[in-house]
Amino acid sequence: MSDVFTVTATDGAARAATLRTAHGDVPTPAFMPVGTKATVKSVDPDELRALGAAIVLGNTYHLHLRPGEDLIAELGGLHRFMGWDGPILTDSGGFQVFSLRDTLVELDDDGATFRSVYDGNAERLTPELAAKIQERLGSDIAMCLDICLPAGAPRAELEDAVRRTTAWAERQRDLPRATGQLRFAITQGGLDGELRRRSSEDLVPLDFDGYAIGGLSVGEHREPMFEATVQAASFLPPDKPRYFMGIGDPVGVIEVIARGVDMFDCVLPTRTARTGSALTWEGRLNLRNARFARDGRPLDDGCACPACTRFTRAYIRHLVNQNELFGLRLLSLHNLRFVLELTRGARNAIERGGFASYKRDWLERLTWAHS
Repeated sequence: MSDVFTVTATDGAARAATLRTAHGDVPTPAFMPVGTKATVKSVDPDELRALGAAIVLGNTYHLHLRPGEDLIAELGGLHRFMGWDGPILTDSGGFQVFSLRDTLVELDDDGATFRSVYDGNAERLTPELAAKIQERLGSDIAMCLDICLPAGAPRAELEDAVRRTTAWAERQRDLPRATGQLRFAITQGGLDGELRRRSSEDLVPLDFDGYAIGGLSVGEHREPMFEATVQAASFLPPDKPRYFMGIGDPVGVIEVIARGVDMFDCVLPTRTARTGSALTWEGRLNLRNARFARDGRPLDDGCACPACTRFTRAYIRHLVNQNELFGLRLLSLHNLRFVLELTRGARNAIERGGFASYKRDWLERLTWAHS
């Protein structure tokens, strides 16, 4: 039995477990709100706790460029800097380097050269630097630098991404870490099952603390993505956590949990809020719509978030249409709770052996609601 990760219940491929970190235990399945620049946009850390978040994500690329890992370390590390005393996972920066393709200058076996989104200056990111930044930040889980390609990339490029991602993971495996810091490797291969197998078979013997499924949810069709998730998860060790990078819509959450994924993150709840929309069981509500002008109901009946317990749709619509920040805050709190509660319910269903019916019941509602 791993002293880092313990599976406590399974139901089909879905599983409930506990991930132990230097800043506390994380019950899984776990949705990780994204705190790109050391903040989950507009949400206080205490509010995150109250909503049910157990772990948050920070962004290595952005924190390295602004304000810099040395400044954060000088001020006591990322936990103290952002006022969050729970677990933090930091990504490697690779997704930003390769998704902002217009800024990529050069890619070679040693690393990547790119132009900063802040000032256009040339920057260099290597596996060693990605590990060093995360050591200085002091996160609980540090991700290896990888190459994430867009959907539809040619097979030759996918092969090269798998090769380099593995070579970079080997270079990061034994580099210095912050006290108690875990390190996860990332598998690549797109929708190609043979490349997924190759990536996993190369990385698993390196015995990382956990493994992420990267290079999915990058623009491909949903069904092939879910099929690739099944394959990717099946190649990973059953006693290590599995992290699907970049999914957070309600249907996607349920589907990847059903395929054996333990952790996932996405900006969707807060980004949707900033467009003036709420995730609800009636569907995605655009509060700018005139039909909510006199709607005295909460966003969602039975929801215990601060928006639903105190305010009406009409009031939140007023705030959104007047560009009041409070409206976007209320929607952020609601949307985060929606996804966190969906995930918590999935864990409870797995523990009681009822995940199949939970999935069926909620997908029926979600398919109707988000059609």
